[in-house]
Amino acid sequence: MTIPRPRRVEGERQGGPTPAPDTEIVTPAWHALSDAEVLARTGSSRAGLTHRQAQQRLQASGPNALPVSPAPTWPAIALRQLRSPLIYILLVAALVSVVLRDFTDAAFIAAVLVINTVLGAAQEWRAERQSASLRQLLRMRATVVREVGTLDVDAEELVPGDLVALESGQRVPADLRLLHTATLEIAEAALTGESLPVLKDAAWQGDLSVALADRRNMAYAGSTVTRGRGRGVVVATGRRTAIGQVASTLASARPGKAPLVLRMERFSRAIALVVLAAAAIIGTIGVLVYRQDIATMFQFGVALAVSAIPEGLPIALTVALAIAARRMADRGAIVRRLPAVEGLGSCSLIASDKTGTLTLNELTVREFQLPDGSTGTVTGAGYVPQGEILPSDTATDAFDASVRPLLEVAAACNEADLHHREGTWRWRGDPTDIALLTLAGKGGLTRERLLRDFPQIHQIPYEPERRFAATFHARGDGTWVAVKGAPERVLAMCRSVPNQAVMDAADALARRGLRVLALASGIRADSPVLGETPAEPRDLEFSGLIGLLDPLRPGARDAIDSCRAAGLRVFLVTGDHPVTALAIARELGIAEDPEAVVHGVSLDARDREAWRVALEHGRVFARVTPEQKLALVEAAQRNGDFVAVTGDGVNDAPALRRANIGVAMGRSGTDVARDAADLILSDDNFATIVAGVEEGRIAYRNVRNVVYLLTAAGAAEVMTVGLAVILGMPIPLLPVQLLWLNLVTNGIQDVGLAFERGCGDEMTAAPRRPQEPIFDRLMIERALLAGSWMAILGFGTFAVALSAGMPIDNARNTLLLLMVLLQNVDALNARSESRSVLGLPLRNNPVLLVGIAVALAVHVVAMNLPVMQATLRLAAVPPLQWLVLPLLALSLLAVMELHKGFVARRLRPDPR
Repeated sequence: MTIPRPRRVEGERQGGPTPAPDTEIVTPAWHALSDAEVLARTGSSRAGLTHRQAQQRLQASGPNALPVSPAPTWPAIALRQLRSPLIYILLVAALVSVVLRDFTDAAFIAAVLVINTVLGAAQEWRAERQSASLRQLLRMRATVVREVGTLDVDAEELVPGDLVALESGQRVPADLRLLHTATLEIAEAALTGESLPVLKDAAWQGDLSVALADRRNMAYAGSTVTRGRGRGVVVATGRRTAIGQVASTLASARPGKAPLVLRMERFSRAIALVVLAAAAIIGTIGVLVYRQDIATMFQFGVALAVSAIPEGLPIALTVALAIAARRMADRGAIVRRLPAVEGLGSCSLIASDKTGTLTLNELTVREFQLPDGSTGTVTGAGYVPQGEILPSDTATDAFDASVRPLLEVAAACNEADLHHREGTWRWRGDPTDIALLTLAGKGGLTRERLLRDFPQIHQIPYEPERRFAATFHARGDGTWVAVKGAPERVLAMCRSVPNQAVMDAADALARRGLRVLALASGIRADSPVLGETPAEPRDLEFSGLIGLLDPLRPGARDAIDSCRAAGLRVFLVTGDHPVTALAIARELGIAEDPEAVVHGVSLDARDREAWRVALEHGRVFARVTPEQKLALVEAAQRNGDFVAVTGDGVNDAPALRRANIGVAMGRSGTDVARDAADLILSDDNFATIVAGVEEGRIAYRNVRNVVYLLTAAGAAEVMTVGLAVILGMPIPLLPVQLLWLNLVTNGIQDVGLAFERGCGDEMTAAPRRPQEPIFDRLMIERALLAGSWMAILGFGTFAVALSAGMPIDNARNTLLLLMVLLQNVDALNARSESRSVLGLPLRNNPVLLVGIAVALAVHVVAMNLPVMQATLRLAAVPPLQWLVLPLLALSLLAVMELHKGFVARRLRPDPR
């Protein structure tokens, strides 16, 4: 059994080349060429390029850097707020108002657009600033071999044909065809999704069909050297590297639209058609039936359309989303695009990366087996040695004594560092070695203390050919040997061990997705000779087996359970091995059976039927490429899903951009991934997505409440005016009064509705159907019922006032006050579609209460202020009207409460 060697890490808890000017490169399949062919095609040699050659190629090929997208400017962000069908309608209405010299209407609409633009742009500007603060502004350096010797240069100065030296801890600065390797291991998770580092071998040569993740003689830009050394020739720089090709795919990928944007586009088109049709019909009747002046009716029709179109909706939407964005920021999610706030709440499928997203990307010893067959588990996760070593059965002194040799070998045969300094844990080295030191620390043993007692005098470093490592320590009169490695190699060095039983146990651990190591130790009489490689150890005592796994992030399983309860499907999408992916999926509760695992090699991005079957039966997608991850998103969208994608690597970026909602990791994520995403998790915690789903659903409810309030008010105004025109009565409300009504009611209360808090049932409701319009059957019922009742009361009051001999201006004044009161009452009703007003505590939304009071106060002041009386043709009303009109308005509340009860009974499940 080969030991997978993880990458070297440091931490703290808190494609085709660019041709050289004198060389024609025919093929980008560098992994399939011999060393001599590679050097010939790149115009290089094992001595590297001359300084002159490097300068010429740099001028021809350009710097070794990906194109950087400039940060959006304030004007660009502001203009982005105007890309909405509803905004287009308002712009047309403002233009018509100017043509008709109705500057009051035009100014009102302009004010709405300015406020909406400023609010939205301010939020997105703040989000861009937060996103930019997450970038690591470090310039990469590279060690290059040229005619003058070995130089340390800026990585941007590398050119095709340069010879680059690599060593542990460095980032690979360009795509390299390796010419020499010495235990070289490179972590390529950011590019391929593979969680384990890849062991590189310059002598390996593959055929043209070998996948990028399996090309052992290649090192790709952006990956990290975790162990060993190597040297390679640059075959691609800048945008022609593998990471550059992904960036090109990202640039060409059509970005997905947030669910709210899609729904609002459909709603805006529908409301525009209905309002314009109603205005045209009313105007036509006035002209043809009642012989009204064409110019007068056209102007009135425009005013009616402007009034009925919910021009306050953009502001209310922006406020609702900005409030949700602030709440999400408090819970660890940075919103880069306001519509993305609601997007998570609308998504029906989450395609999540594994390494670094659902897992910690920190190997941890989870299980072990001792020589006597007894087993144990280890609690705690990550590189902090906090946890316990527990036996599977009752603890005994014999068990504790048996564990001690295992811990000693784990600490001794080790090259990592793990220290507690200045109140925090710090580590450096190979992840397996760090995990072994963490295990020893949980047992109360440190490498420093062990080396003080048994100084290290020699070692056999790990080599792929050996598949084991050993250290030699002075211990009494002899030499103590500590060995770790592949079980079959270590068992061959031991005496009196039931090999088959141990190998069966190792296989059982491996089938559960754990990486297995065997440990052993022994005493030899002689000391190894310094300067010579010691002989392979023999006659050792078997110390036990250990199983390592990249542990789940705290709360990840609970987050998956919450997603399931909320009706969301979660797919695990990774470049990792299927066995490892299934093991993690089982821990998360995503999948149990191997049949739920879809292997990337079995999928063709162009085979739609294969993707349909995979999406139906699969829950884990392993060994997938960036192109396949993008194809998965597109296939799910064709199936009608709203898709959220999470990820942190360059390989995730195309899918993040194409998804309806892209969610990137803030701490561990790459800049490319963050730039492609709509949301950034500042804490890298998948559980934060659940909080985002909850806040998104609250935001969507609030948006629906605002849409209902505005459309019901618009319907009431259109029907009131329409009834009067159809029956040949005077126009009940003047254009300026219609605009004032929208300003004093919808302009305040709709913003107040955006502050409504959740009802507590957001995470138990099923996700909305992707095809569900925002203006669905329930909202149509409510808007028509409320609008009709308000129109009946309004028109009836107006008609009664005229029949009683009241002057036309006084009748309009009374009607306008009644409409203000009715829409204030409807604002209270709009707080919930299903819950009674009496069941919603007023303290949940004090902003709305203040808004209602302010709106009424503003209108009362206008009725008594001479300048407003002259402008709006208002007047104070007698006390009797203040007794009657509020009672009429409250009748709307009773009607809507009856409707809520009817809807509750209709939606109640049939007990049969």
